[in-house]
Amino acid sequence: MPSQSAETLRLRYVEQAASDLKENRRRQKELSEKLKMLKQEEALLTDILSLTERLHDLAEASPLPEQAQDEATFTRGRSSGKPATATGGKARRPAATRSAKSPGKAGTQKKRQPLLGELLTELLAASDEPRLAKELRDELLEKHPDRTPTPQVVRNTLEALVAKGRIRRHRQQRSVTYTLGKSDAQ
Repeated sequence: MPSQSAETLRLRYVEQAASDLKENRRRQKELSEKLKMLKQEEALLTDILSLTERLHDLAEASPLPEQAQDEATFTRGRSSGKPATATGGKARRPAATRSAKSPGKAGTQKKRQPLLGELLTELLAASDEPRLAKELRDELLEKHPDRTPTPQVVRNTLEALVAKGRIRRHRQQRSVTYTLGKSDAQ
């Protein structure tokens, strides 16, 4: 009898070890798949972060829509049908803009006109209540008659300021209002 019970015990251990080994391999496969999925997610998030940084850099480097109107004169390309500039495909700033930024020409520099975003931020800072884009544009036209941005340019500029975190957007039914962001209000 003792040899039969020892044999039964040994068989149970073998079965248990085989079962544990099978479960271990299943768990390894599951974890391997999860690790693979996490690596893919990491790659995706890295790409998103990289793209966001590039867009942020591009937003800082590119002019606002109002400034772009004066940047270059566009003509139609003959063969491609794509817009091309008068300078052979490369957008160039007008000489007055370039010289205003050139060092060494202090006597010929023009005073820089404030950017539309700066003016809109000042208008929002003067008010404690949320403001509509139309109201801001009307006040801008009143206070700065030399500036005549279209309603769409004002909205685009406000949205760019929202994207940069300088102002906040509030939606109330079908209306969109803007207020100064917390960091600029202090």
